[in-house]
Amino acid sequence: MPKFPDPRVTIAATLSLVLLTGGCAYLSGGGGSAGADPDSPECEPYKQWQDIGGTVSIYASIRDVEAERLERAWQKFVDCTGIKIQYEGSGEFEAQVQVKVDGGNAPDIAFFPQPGLLERFAKSGDLVAAPESVQKLAEEGWSEDWLDYATFDGELYGTPLGANFKSFVWYSPTFFSENGYEVPQTWDELIELSDTIADDGVKPWCVGFESGDATGWPGTDWIENVVLRENGPDVYDQWVNHDIPFNDSKIADAFDRADTILRNPDYVNGGFGNVQSIAITSFQEGGLPILDGQCAMYLMGSFYSAQWPEGTEVAEDGDVYAFNLPPINPDQGTPVMGGGEFVGAFSDRPEVVAVREYLATAEFANSRAAEGAWFSAHKGLDLDLLEVPTDRLGAEILRDPETVFRFDGSDLMPAEVGAGTFWRGMVNWINGEDTDATLDYIENSWSS
Repeated sequence: MPKFPDPRVTIAATLSLVLLTGGCAYLSGGGGSAGADPDSPECEPYKQWQDIGGTVSIYASIRDVEAERLERAWQKFVDCTGIKIQYEGSGEFEAQVQVKVDGGNAPDIAFFPQPGLLERFAKSGDLVAAPESVQKLAEEGWSEDWLDYATFDGELYGTPLGANFKSFVWYSPTFFSENGYEVPQTWDELIELSDTIADDGVKPWCVGFESGDATGWPGTDWIENVVLRENGPDVYDQWVNHDIPFNDSKIADAFDRADTILRNPDYVNGGFGNVQSIAITSFQEGGLPILDGQCAMYLMGSFYSAQWPEGTEVAEDGDVYAFNLPPINPDQGTPVMGGGEFVGAFSDRPEVVAVREYLATAEFANSRAAEGAWFSAHKGLDLDLLEVPTDRLGAEILRDPETVFRFDGSDLMPAEVGAGTFWRGMVNWINGEDTDATLDYIENSWSS
């Protein structure tokens, strides 16, 4: 999933910054002017990867502050092993990774936000299946459900990286408290709350679908969350696997339920304009009107915690916090829709395998978690490292046995649908296209 425009990269002064189309690239290595002493205690966790050397290129959609945190998270590995990492983050990852592969310029490693896109490259023969060492670490670190998303024809091609909790509704605890609003526990309560806020003269929802070449994906999150709550996990799976058509009546019902919020002029789009403003409001800016009371709620993933302006307190009694989009039927348990990235490789040089192995360890997961605004489904993740309260909340909900978790549906669908017609269809729909026409358009794009 694309995140945060206007790339900003911080690197050691001795390294060169190379600007590339659609993103930013840099080499991380040496920890500044010199690497760490490989025999020091701090390098003990990395001994197995020493004496390999080389440079590994990584391409992903992670940019800006998140990219800086990512670089710091693996810096100790780089310092202690001497393996340099050349990283490029792009807002056009989904389109440009295919261009790179077709042009013979594939990265060594890519972080795929969509398992459907990972599958495309696996089935085309471009990706390298996980070697035994990587597979062993993956099986130790993640549940079978997570690994299934990156397993095709019995071969594991990717390992999970970060996890995103994509059912969060962001809100201001201060605004709620001052107005006597309570966090809703059911969908009916959510609608009652929205009506009350609207009656009080505030738009209850702010929404943003714009995301460069990926415009529309926030709309798919809305539909996926509603399908899971409207019909349960079995129908959700049938829909994602195309066992029922995209224009099935059950999916139409979910669109109709989402319509009561997203295309309701009394509900949206606080701080930006009318319903049509949603298509041109960036998802990065979409939730910011919460801070000045122009809207009350914003459906967006857990990664949005990094988008709030510096100085914003993210806490249960702070400036902003989040709650899980409530169930329609309380007997369903706790429906959660999430996402994440998967590490896939286009080459199998020793240094590439070494980086794949490291990224599959609890050592990396905890190193990245310590940088903030991130969490993982890795079994070895230390929850005490999650300083952002919403990260801790998301990780705790994911571990709750009552949670009914499903991966982002559009990320599981074939890329031409999930990252293509579904995205475009949501833009057409929010701009006024009939629901049936939208569903037929997406269904007709899905190869049988």
